[in-house]
Amino acid sequence: MIPFSYYINKYMDYLSIEKNYSPHTLVNYRVDLNDFYLYIVKDNRKDIDIKRIDYFILRKFLSTLVAKNLKKRSISRKISTLKSFFKFLIREGTIKHNPAVSLIYPKMEKNLPVFMTEEQIKKVLDTPKGSDIYHLRDKAILESLYSTGARAAELVSLKIDDVDLIGGVAKVKGKGRKERLLLLGDPAISAIKLYLDKRTDKCPYLFINHRKKRLTDRGLRNIIYRYIKNASLSLRISPHTFRHSFATHLLNRGADLRSVQELLGHSSISTTQVYTHLTIDSLKKVYSKAHPRA
Repeated sequence: MIPFSYYINKYMDYLSIEKNYSPHTLVNYRVDLNDFYLYIVKDNRKDIDIKRIDYFILRKFLSTLVAKNLKKRSISRKISTLKSFFKFLIREGTIKHNPAVSLIYPKMEKNLPVFMTEEQIKKVLDTPKGSDIYHLRDKAILESLYSTGARAAELVSLKIDDVDLIGGVAKVKGKGRKERLLLLGDPAISAIKLYLDKRTDKCPYLFINHRKKRLTDRGLRNIIYRYIKNASLSLRISPHTFRHSFATHLLNRGADLRSVQELLGHSSISTTQVYTHLTIDSLKKVYSKAHPRA
């Protein structure tokens, strides 16, 4: 009997080489499959032939997750992993029937993304005041996050050569390592220029830390937290909040959903539709302008 771990490794190679998934995504898939494998071994006290895994075994596994009070989003991700894994095994001819095909995703709560108002964004962007290299870097980071709607991982992976300050664009690799262009507004371009003029190191990355190395995701988050605190905002803000604010403000000012989808790098417009929530002030303005008896 071929061990279950062999199929996990084979699937991970497929995701890495053929699907070109990011290291972060690969880690999540492996964690999900290892959790299922550990459940099988514990329940059967030995490895199991992959052809013997059926819908009921998968249901029992999911029941243990519910009993552990795992969040619905995490359970949903594990279901998605299992569906994809067994679909791969079908394609490879390892099994004839997909035991995960009938698994049902838990009903998710519809949480609207947290975003800042335009006034709050302005307050944060105006917070870095110093003229030393790190205050200039922080100013460039904040302006770039809001100007581009980039993910944290995309921003810290930017190299100087990826940025065209004359054309006002930056080239990044997003999810699935798909290339896309970020648009830089004038304030972001000016902030990046001032920051780069202070740089004397040879690090190829656009944003660096005190050791002249590439800024990490955690380093970026710490910078955000510091300026949110300095701006006296009580909101729970992360780098992704700038992305939410970017999309929300574009839609509030009349941008169409397809354009916002392209700017965010979403493969499906359904992902972008979460941003169609509008502030009550914006809705009131539209109503007052459009309704004949407003």
